[in-house]
Amino acid sequence: MTQQARSLIRGRDPKFTDAFDAVLTAAGITVLRTPPQSPRADAFAERWVGSVRRERTDQLLIFSQRHLEAVLRIYADHSNGHRPHRSLEQRPPTPSPNRLPSAAAFHQTRILGG
Repeated sequence: MTQQARSLIRGRDPKFTDAFDAVLTAAGITVLRTPPQSPRADAFAERWVGSVRRERTDQLLIFSQRHLEAVLRIYADHSNGHRPHRSLEQRPPTPSPNRLPSAAAFHQTRILGG
């Protein structure tokens, strides 16, 4: 099941032209621009994209849009449901209800071949 994007927050880089915005608007996506001279306005998105690139897409050969969507979905599920986050005291944002942490229950699971 694919969800339709409702909005896109983007920076003010000149590479994003009016034609870029027009394509998104025609698809029903609202384009929101970051405030002028605020390089940290989209820091969370930049951090997530950087993590995805370093940990997944830079190490895989993506064959199609469908393959990319599957890789991103698996990575997001892993990041939100299993991966420890420092700001949450090494807990994932949305832990699985049937997964209780135990010192003796650590095991390695290969996800996306890594």
